Amino acid sequence: MSSFVSGSVNSPKNNYLSLQDLEQNDRFIHRHIGPSKNEITQMLDKLGMSSLDELIDKVVPDSIRMSGELELPDSRTETDVLNQLRGMAERNQLAKSMIGMGYHSTILPGVIQRNLLENPGWYTAYTPYQPEVSQGRLEALLNFQQMIIDLTGMEIANASLLDEATAAAEAMTFCKRVSRSKSMRFFVAGDCHPQTIDVLKTRAEPMGIELVVGNLTEQKQTPDEALFGALIQNPGTFGDIHDIDDLITKWHEFGTLVAVASDPMSLVLIKPPGESGADVVIGSTQRFGVPMGFGGPHAAYFAAREKNMRSIPGRIIGVSVDRRGETALRMTLQTREQHIRREKATSNICTAQVLLGVIAGCYAVYHGPEGLGIIAQRIQRMTGILAEGLKQSGFQWRMQIILTH
Repeated sequence: MSSFVSGSVNSPKNNYLSLQDLEQNDRFIHRHIGPSKNEITQMLDKLGMSSLDELIDKVVPDSIRMSGELELPDSRTETDVLNQLRGMAERNQLAKSMIGMGYHSTILPGVIQRNLLENPGWYTAYTPYQPEVSQGRLEALLNFQQMIIDLTGMEIANASLLDEATAAAEAMTFCKRVSRSKSMRFFVAGDCHPQTIDVLKTRAEPMGIELVVGNLTEQKQTPDEALFGALIQNPGTFGDIHDIDDLITKWHEFGTLVAVASDPMSLVLIKPPGESGADVVIGSTQRFGVPMGFGGPHAAYFAAREKNMRSIPGRIIGVSVDRRGETALRMTLQTREQHIRREKATSNICTAQVLLGVIAGCYAVYHGPEGLGIIAQRIQRMTGILAEGLKQSGFQWRMQIILTH
């Protein structure tokens, strides 16, 4: 039987190791980075070199080499570094986040945390590259897509995008691809989340798109100032809920496509944008059980009409039949994507947020429609109670709080 004991503490060979050697300050590096000493020696022998310094001398020209040693502190153990970081973190003053703007505290059910978020089998942001052997993951993503379809009232949804701001930028380019308008103007409601507006500006500039940011209620369109698309945040970043039916109808009369950014929890209570005539609906699923994580990552969603499905960005999971006639899931309509169409793809952002999308989808399954309704009503009721308390303290509301009974 082999033994893990290499010798007693007092054995002669252990006397050669100093206390500093036993600290193993470079253990982290060797465990995570690069080849072992023996492998380095073998590679150097193959090159006819005696050391890494000799290799660097022959490969890196003197004109670009830095002279002297790097001014770096001595290496430390992983435990020491973690203790220091923990000490720094404890100096932070913990406060309840009231930032809003699409980020909300949420409760992640323990069963989802243990079996998904903390399960190495689910550790990836990607849709699988071998879908035929990943049927479970595809089924979870199909559930995410169906959840979004049900909440938004749209006909098709993708398997997530990076975040809400990115999804808004994709909605803008989606509208440009689908629209028959020759206009290069895109309207953005001023009460969209500020980070969304910033990303839209970044995406619009190199594409030659004129971004028109303005008040939703004052926006008027004429044939001379046509828009190819518009983005509405509903509820807005301050919580205002807009009646968008007539607005969408008027925009459609001018050939303007309309994207709506919606909080999925609000869609449990208010009319789905799809029923109001929206052409595309986007948003973040963060509040469906995904921790805020200092601002990310969180799965965005993107839903549209089936007639425009070939212009949708991102991966789409579809239901098919295998050669034995059994139901099988697959990634469908891949000819839209970058690995096939390259620069002509619907989007050149390939990364999704699959793990977070799966968590959000399972959160909806865990609570069910009735449970989600109770959560949404409780949030709305607590908001009303807070508003009434603020009013009694002398504050004024900037909007009307409607209490449900």
